[in-house]
Amino acid sequence: MIFSLFFWLFLIGICKVSAAACNGNDALCSRKYSNITQIGAHDSAFVGDLPTDNQDLNVTGQLNAGIRFLTAQTHSFLDDIYLCHTSCWEEDSGVLVDYLTDIRTWMDSNPNEVVTLLLTNGDAIAVSKFADAYDNAGISKYTYTPPNQLALGDWPTLQDLISANTRLITFMDYNSDTATVSYILNNANSEISTTDDVTTSNFPDCSIDRPSGSNGAGLMYIVNHFLDINVLSTGILVPDKDSAPATNAATGTGSIGAQADLCTQQHGASPNVILLDFVDIGDPMTAQNNLNGL
Repeated sequence: MIFSLFFWLFLIGICKVSAAACNGNDALCSRKYSNITQIGAHDSAFVGDLPTDNQDLNVTGQLNAGIRFLTAQTHSFLDDIYLCHTSCWEEDSGVLVDYLTDIRTWMDSNPNEVVTLLLTNGDAIAVSKFADAYDNAGISKYTYTPPNQLALGDWPTLQDLISANTRLITFMDYNSDTATVSYILNNANSEISTTDDVTTSNFPDCSIDRPSGSNGAGLMYIVNHFLDINVLSTGILVPDKDSAPATNAATGTGSIGAQADLCTQQHGASPNVILLDFVDIGDPMTAQNNLNGL
């Protein structure tokens, strides 16, 4: 009887420890959102075997694999917001609301996880339509609205976000309007980004590409660490899946760790986000743990 009591108390203790974890690790709970490194899924909605696809796992699979930063291209199509690769005639991955519903379903079952979305809006879709999609997907309840424009050191900790259940942070590259939708944040006010469309396998550069003219002071930064192939030197770029084991390795030439080291030397801090194609290939979670000192 006494043994059984101690056994159940032990199990309860394990559950409490597990429940306290933030994005999978207790050590991250006290860290500010702006002071962690996340591996992200570039073009997370484009899943499959087409040459233009960027991922093998659907968004639920990406989240199950430990990814907490997702990017997606949006376009105006058939009077709705669709997830399309450059053009909906090139690749159509369905409506935004379905994608958001999948994320919401996963977040419902994982209450200690903070997820970030970076949405592109090159078609200048009214941000109120994005809010409608968030509402229809039932995910608005998780959104985080900063009290003001946050300096780098003013972001909440992961535990703050989890405790408040404001566990979804959304950035938009163009045409956001926080006066209309407070939780869709202007990416340029918070993050810089390195160049993409990289075709050099050792990733020799970490200079700022966007926003134009920024020196990156006081901002988080995103490293685009995904390799493309220039098909027959035509200028048509497609993801280089064959090189993904080396590109997504934790260490070695052209690896996540190697480019992160270069970026840290150049910018004086570890990257906040490292975007990858094919997040199921290589060892991205080891790289993430290394960069977070875990």
